[in-house]
Amino acid sequence: MTRSSRRWPQRELTLAAGGLFLACFALVHTWFWRHGQLVDWPVYRGYGDAIVHHGRVPYRDFPVDYPPGALPVFVIPSLFGSYRTAFEVLMALCGLGLVAVVAWLRPGAAFYVAVSPVLAGALVYSRFDYWPTLLATAALAALIARRHRLGWALLGLAVAAKLWPFVLVPLALGWSAVHGRARAALIGVVTFAIAVVPFALLAPHGLFESVRGQADRPLQIESLGASLLTTFAHPAITTSHGSQNIAGYGALAAGSAALQAVAIVALWLGFLRGPIDRPRLLRYGAACVCAFIALGKVLSPQFLLWLVPLVPLVGGRRGYAATALLTAALVLTQVWFPARYWHYVARFDLAGVVLARNLTLVALLLTLAWPVRRIA
Repeated sequence: MTRSSRRWPQRELTLAAGGLFLACFALVHTWFWRHGQLVDWPVYRGYGDAIVHHGRVPYRDFPVDYPPGALPVFVIPSLFGSYRTAFEVLMALCGLGLVAVVAWLRPGAAFYVAVSPVLAGALVYSRFDYWPTLLATAALAALIARRHRLGWALLGLAVAAKLWPFVLVPLALGWSAVHGRARAALIGVVTFAIAVVPFALLAPHGLFESVRGQADRPLQIESLGASLLTTFAHPAITTSHGSQNIAGYGALAAGSAALQAVAIVALWLGFLRGPIDRPRLLRYGAACVCAFIALGKVLSPQFLLWLVPLVPLVGGRRGYAATALLTAALVLTQVWFPARYWHYVARFDLAGVVLARNLTLVALLLTLAWPVRRIA
């Protein structure tokens, strides 16, 4: 069998998974998914149109809630007639990219990514999270392929697009160091700087305020700490930072942020203290992202999209259990979001379901992080 003929099955599998993804992506534009939507693309359109059609400089002339690496996916749709259509096509292309990357790493896992639009709903085409998720997943794939410079370049861009991929940086640094390519991390610093430094020079105050605004956010109503309060108490709700939040309870918000940081650092140390190999890189990568999501003081529904390509890459029975838990978390999210979101905000309807989703994410974190000897 020639080398080219051996590739055909994977190519066909990738094409099949890509076709399935497009079918599922189209499906969530119909049926119950099309009702009661809460979309973010109008906000993105405001950013893109201000840059393209009015020549305004982001962070200096108008505030932006996202890092500079996100701007390309806001600007490109503004170059076309229908912003919504162009944005959805762009997200579909990012989704296809995810399918291809995951298929290269683990062919069977690509089919989970392919059906994920049905599990996540309208989030897949109304949020831009496929973009940083594609960059972060492709970075891991490049590092595993020993393409360290490419991997770090992609990881730098991923962090510049939506800060959360920074939780992968210590894992990637350990991986590159073991393979004698630690210096490649400088490429990540350079790519991040190329995306961020121009705006830091043009509008340092605006860029700082964008970062500070995210760091100062109170308990968002769907977070773990907030769901405990809405289930067992009657907290007051306030709207700020583009979301609905729990008024007061600053100590709980600070404790949640501290727990999140401790868990992520513990995962970093656990990875670096053990054998640095491909299975552990993928497992700890998924665990770090899950810890960032599950234990933070903000938990928007689209955050779960970050886990869609990472969790099914975990092998063995642990991987099957983790994928089942992620599936449960995605489905539970659709019980209240978006159709019943405002009922939850107004009367705490389905607060127990929100709490169940968050506890499922905690169970997912424990499944990914539990030591191998204990699993055995």
